[in-house]
Amino acid sequence: MLIMKEELEKAIGVAVTEIWGKEIAVELTRPDEQFGDFATNVALQLAGTLGTNPRQVAEQLVTRLQESGASTVREYTIAGPGFINLRLTDTALVAACNAEPAKTYAGQVIVAEYSDPNPFKVLHAGHLYTSVVGDAIANLFVQAGGDVHRVNFGGDVGLHVGKTLWALLEKLGGEYPEKLADIPANERAPWMAEAYVRGTNAYDDDPIAKDAIIALNKAVYGFHERDDHTSPLAQIYWTCREWSYDYFNEFYARIGTSFEKYYPESETAGIGLETVRRHIGEVFEESEGAIVFKGENHDLHTRVFINSQGLPTYEAKDVGLIMKKWDDYHFNRSVVITGNEQMQYMQVVLKAIEQFAPELARSTTHLTHGIVKLAGGVKMSSRKGNILRAVDVLDAAAAANKEVHGQEDEGVTLGAVKYAFLRQRTGGDIMYDPQESVSLEGNSGPYLQYAHARARSMLRKTETQPGELTDLEAGERSLVRKLAEFAEVVDKATSELMPHHICTYLYELAQKFNSFYEHNRVIGSDRETQRLRLVRLYADTLQHGLALLGISAPDQM
Repeated sequence: MLIMKEELEKAIGVAVTEIWGKEIAVELTRPDEQFGDFATNVALQLAGTLGTNPRQVAEQLVTRLQESGASTVREYTIAGPGFINLRLTDTALVAACNAEPAKTYAGQVIVAEYSDPNPFKVLHAGHLYTSVVGDAIANLFVQAGGDVHRVNFGGDVGLHVGKTLWALLEKLGGEYPEKLADIPANERAPWMAEAYVRGTNAYDDDPIAKDAIIALNKAVYGFHERDDHTSPLAQIYWTCREWSYDYFNEFYARIGTSFEKYYPESETAGIGLETVRRHIGEVFEESEGAIVFKGENHDLHTRVFINSQGLPTYEAKDVGLIMKKWDDYHFNRSVVITGNEQMQYMQVVLKAIEQFAPELARSTTHLTHGIVKLAGGVKMSSRKGNILRAVDVLDAAAAANKEVHGQEDEGVTLGAVKYAFLRQRTGGDIMYDPQESVSLEGNSGPYLQYAHARARSMLRKTETQPGELTDLEAGERSLVRKLAEFAEVVDKATSELMPHHICTYLYELAQKFNSFYEHNRVIGSDRETQRLRLVRLYADTLQHGLALLGISAPDQM
């Protein structure tokens, strides 16, 4: 439908130029179904400049359009003060149902970076959210023809590692890596997460512990510089780092996510240090023994890129990351998805990079989101009582699914969580209600999964093969009209990087089909073959849309 829409917009623009010698940007919108398939207010726009009644302008324009004989338009009508409505032919409408979304990223390399968990720390609900949204956005880029690379970034060096190691050494009674063998595999992740909390509290409350943690942080950088895997402390570090990656991989496998590459901060820190130091004096400057970027010169704020101890901060590591991603992929576009708290931070980092590598800054898009909150403000599990764990969101959905439907279906559970996240516009806080998310009624993932299974069931119940759609009846045309919007919706979601547009469309489509099915018999009707074609188009569209969201479309439920 999008190509058809663009062709009609161009045809109207040409007619305007031919009649009045003016060039105008024409934009077709979708009116209520009773008025037509497209509408334009171009006559009202022209009337002001022409000093003419807009309805007269509309009449002249419609006459010219009718004379030009666009084969896709069955009827032009004028409404109100001069709105022009266009109703397409059945043939054009049916053809639009088979249209593919635009390949706007064909031949382009896209790097999608999301999730970004830190080893030695727990995965929270934000990691789950960014994983789900990042996957959906990456899917949209793939649909649009892009060569997409999904990557992950996390801190295997830094103060949080020192905090965790400090607490782990207390737990082990010293540098005894052999004692790690006593920790059961299923207890490793929570064991490290609890150590991080204890280390964080000690760093904040105990000056002696703080000094020890700072020393451990330096020691970890040394392990990487010297490639030390043999000293007792290094063995503890490398073993626990590997445990973290095992924990991440297990989680990603559970939610159906995979990454081509995981960039550890230890790999980008050196690149960031070198890059920042190379631009001291022209981009960065010394301040109290540290190296900073004066963001105030760009209406931002100052941030430290190398601290007074000569260690790279998160900022320098992010500089190294973007340079490493460029070296690895030579991307046309890089999309980074984080929480809202990183917004101003990333503005400074990208502004600093813009000073010496403007093409990389311009090619990078930073998307942010709010906090995942349980409906009613309930907190199930947390670090220090205020951070919801990723696994608890999944477990809550699984429990609700079993309570409501009496079954444990991971596909339905994941569909419930993913859809509940994706249907909300990216940017703000995310409200999650486990019970609502698994409902088979209303705007939910399981509702759409059931709608797909129900449509496939209809097709299995007959040996009649779907036929061609011709001479559409009113109810059929209404459903075809909605089906024809799919490619246009996908293009909009891709352009705006907003998967919620697809969720809204799929729910509206399912409602439209329900209305059609309620008033139009399919199997056994005199239009059975045509209507079976409609059912198949509907099921295929649901399946395609759910796949873009990373949600399975079961044939049976």
